Amino acid sequence: MSVLTTEPDAVPAGEEPPDTGERHRLTAVTGLAALSLDAMASVAYGPEAIVLVLAGAGARGLGFTLPVTLAIAALLAVLVASYRQVIAAFPDGGGAYAVARAHLGIRTGLVAAASLVLDYVLNVAVAVTAGVAALTSVFPGLYGHRLWLCLAVLALITGVNLRGIVESARAFIVPTAVFISAIFVLIAVGLFRDHPVSTASAAGHASVVADNATTVGALLLLKAFASGCAALTGVEAIANAVPSFRVPRTRRAQRAEIALGAVLGLMLIGLSVLIGRFHLQPVEGVTVLAQLADAALGHNAAFYVIQFATMILLALSANTSFGGLPVLLKLLARDDHAPHVFALKADRQVHRHGVLALAAVSAALLVFSGGDTNTLVPMFAIGVFVGFTIAQVGMVRHWRAQRGRGWRGKALLNGGGALLTGVAAVIVTASKFTEGAWLIVLALPALVAAFEAVRRAYGRIDTRLGLGLLPRAPHRERSLVIVPVSALSRLTSEALTAAASLGDEVRAVSVCAPDPEDRVRDRAFARSWRDWDPGVELVRLTPERHGLGRPIAAYVRAVAAAEPGTRVTVLIPEAEPERLWQRLLQNQRGAVVAHAVRRETDAVICRLRFRL
Repeated sequence: MSVLTTEPDAVPAGEEPPDTGERHRLTAVTGLAALSLDAMASVAYGPEAIVLVLAGAGARGLGFTLPVTLAIAALLAVLVASYRQVIAAFPDGGGAYAVARAHLGIRTGLVAAASLVLDYVLNVAVAVTAGVAALTSVFPGLYGHRLWLCLAVLALITGVNLRGIVESARAFIVPTAVFISAIFVLIAVGLFRDHPVSTASAAGHASVVADNATTVGALLLLKAFASGCAALTGVEAIANAVPSFRVPRTRRAQRAEIALGAVLGLMLIGLSVLIGRFHLQPVEGVTVLAQLADAALGHNAAFYVIQFATMILLALSANTSFGGLPVLLKLLARDDHAPHVFALKADRQVHRHGVLALAAVSAALLVFSGGDTNTLVPMFAIGVFVGFTIAQVGMVRHWRAQRGRGWRGKALLNGGGALLTGVAAVIVTASKFTEGAWLIVLALPALVAAFEAVRRAYGRIDTRLGLGLLPRAPHRERSLVIVPVSALSRLTSEALTAAASLGDEVRAVSVCAPDPEDRVRDRAFARSWRDWDPGVELVRLTPERHGLGRPIAAYVRAVAAAEPGTRVTVLIPEAEPERLWQRLLQNQRGAVVAHAVRRETDAVICRLRFRL
């Protein structure tokens, strides 16, 4: 027996090569726009998180803002270097999940995957609510409609991502560029100021600096460091979505990762320098970024440009999750830890089911929180720290296994990063446990258990199907086709014609309800059948109770028992209306019969669609 193989035809000179889907993938620039919005937007709340913790030690505590930020920037550099190596070592994507699965075992890999899934979902909810909160701060009249605004923003981002990741990158590249430019202008102008130009935004707002200041101890600094590490969320997204880049994928993804680290690090350090330069103190109801824009640029049009750019980028930063989570779900599906439907791609290189699943869960979270950011923030960033730590530990094992040139230095770098992110994860979880972090502590093992349950289910299916084993040779069996009928029509004729083409024997089956009028109708139908005489036996079933599917299923079981070795097929004829809304007019008899036969018998089900 020969096997026919085909080779792709050579492309004639002067003609374009066939479309391989590369034009629907990311470049380094569009990848930065599509996958770094979460990290970029974190400068709106990262420095503020540091300041709010240090304010507990009064003005002296605020003096440590820059040293804490520098420590976070150093950790950022470690993470960027680590994930640059992750991209090279695991070009199929997956980030922490791929690293852990290869070097720390499947269970640890699932913990990393679960932490990333939780972080991605929470990132969408937090990003959308934070963006809408910024909008309602400018327009207070919209506050009562914030939930509907959140759902509208989520629907917009979902719709853009269903068109493809490149389309989302093109749509968001302008807001990203405006935001980055505005922040760097703010920093550059602020460095030339000796004192704040304006303090109008903070006027009349109460300071949150503690009157009875505590001492600046190691615990306070660690807590400030852990809170500020929220600015590092999203750093892993590029490594998770390497397959979304154009070839050479690894090089483009690495460039995007380095650009992200450089831009984010400069913004964090620059803003922290300005906080110390202007001696800013956190106040109620006004963000630190708004105070910085006021102090550096004045309370003018430039101030509002930064506020609106921040608001838009916060809302759109949910796009990072839409770029990373579908790829992660694809890898989980490939390893049988998630439903295989997540591995399917639509045109434009879209993992549509992953996008829709993320949108659905995020919408549920938005409804649960009522569109309130403060309800979601305590649960945010814990998952990403867990993923960071696992990825760093896995890379240490990777370097030890490789033992290439300079492996000790690389392993030391990743080991130090793992220690820092691990400490941050513990501190954030402990400090926010009663505020909602307990939910993540419960959800993480539950999600891992769900992944393992899916894997066991696929294992049982594989065993029953005998996947990986040579099946017995196909052979021919006697075939009986059963056709449910209820009236004479073109549909009935088409169904019997199709059945005669499929099987050795065809039987038509009708079901008569026990009501007197149904008995009369059944006798009339039997007479019409004899007059028509299609050459097919009509079996009339008269059950004692009302029902359509179960009597037919019972007859199929009886036939299978009486005629072993006969392949029984149930062909269900159905009319398909011309217009979609007309399906509401159908009686759904075909669906009822198919459900009963599928549930109660082993017969083959064939549904014949007759287009009207």
